[in-house]
Amino acid sequence: MTDILMPALSPTMEEGTLSKWHVKEGDTVSAGDVIAEIETDKATMEVEAVDEGVIEAILVKDGTEGVKVNTPIARLKDEGGASAPAKPPAEAPKASESKSAAAEPAAKAPPTEAPKPAPQAAAKADGARVFASPLARRLAEQKGIDLSAVRGSGPHGRIVQADVDAAKPGQASAKSGATDFAKAPPAQVKSLESLGIAPGSYDLIPLDGMRRTIAKRLTESFRDIPHFPLSIDLEIDRLLDARARINAALEKQGVKVSVNDLLIKASAAALKAVPEANASFSPEGIAMHHHADIAVAVAIEGGLITPIIREAENRTLADISKAMKDLAERARSRKLKPEEFQGGTFSLSNLGMFGIKNFSSIINEPQGCILSVGAGEKRPVVHGDQLAIATVMSVTLTCDHRVVDGATGARWVQAFKGFVEDPITLLA
Repeated sequence: MTDILMPALSPTMEEGTLSKWHVKEGDTVSAGDVIAEIETDKATMEVEAVDEGVIEAILVKDGTEGVKVNTPIARLKDEGGASAPAKPPAEAPKASESKSAAAEPAAKAPPTEAPKPAPQAAAKADGARVFASPLARRLAEQKGIDLSAVRGSGPHGRIVQADVDAAKPGQASAKSGATDFAKAPPAQVKSLESLGIAPGSYDLIPLDGMRRTIAKRLTESFRDIPHFPLSIDLEIDRLLDARARINAALEKQGVKVSVNDLLIKASAAALKAVPEANASFSPEGIAMHHHADIAVAVAIEGGLITPIIREAENRTLADISKAMKDLAERARSRKLKPEEFQGGTFSLSNLGMFGIKNFSSIINEPQGCILSVGAGEKRPVVHGDQLAIATVMSVTLTCDHRVVDGATGARWVQAFKGFVEDPITLLA
């Protein structure tokens, strides 16, 4: 028998909702069969079987929320009734994988006992899980060996007794010195009653996975990243005129380019012009990205998500428009794949459609900058010694000061302004 475990469908996933089973007890499944749907904080994803056998028991019912990663959710026996070979739980899928697979089964329990959950994996210095057998884990603890520094020789890289026996006592992770940054403890959230809000005077909406993740990540970002804003006004009459002419040319193709599509392209062009701004901070050094992968904030029910336009600097406006419409539609139905909303090198958030004139956004790690776009409106401007009326839009670039200094951020803003105010350069 083998336990099917709650899979980690993204590197940051800690729990999820088992929204739907596609199998029932007694069903025979083969590797690759879709057996369930898991709802994470960002998307609903299908889970595939990794072994063949018969579903002996469903341990977690449809609609169960808050199921922790690596919790047994079902029990599988092979078709002959024999116990399946033991395997470690699977690591979170990489961003390049197009489908998420179920976690690998836990170790087989003795025939006379009920199957036991997989042992909790230790954590590496960089936060990744370490998979090791219970015996290896116990021996490592006795010898004072850091398992995050041990290379596993077992199946799927699992650490076994021989690996621990070959390791030196006191062996530490090679990365531990680089990643051991002291961080302030999470802020203590006070109860409403302690702040003078009377019990019973409000309705409490429980936090779902998305809102809990947003609260956690943005608190960490605002607290831990030294950030500063750079604001500028842009005249966008020529941009609006160019958009009208572009859409007239693309009308037969059924493509309609938005102002936001033009801003995505302008952001990518500015990142190529000022590559120092297309960077991320890491404990090992500053990552200088090869491409401008623009993450665009999309409001969805219960929160927001940032689908990514990959290599935006190499894409046409028509391609960006079609890709953005597809990503936004699937984002709202929570059908995005992890690689479509995780990562990115730069973020763009546009609240202009709500009439917001200007605002500053919180940096979306691991990106070094995020651009906040306000509404375009008619304003008086001075051209030389003459007063005129122009359509003006205010934007604010929030920078991670560990990566982007003030002068670098200012050069990016100037480059962006140039592309927006002279949009013909975007087509060059």
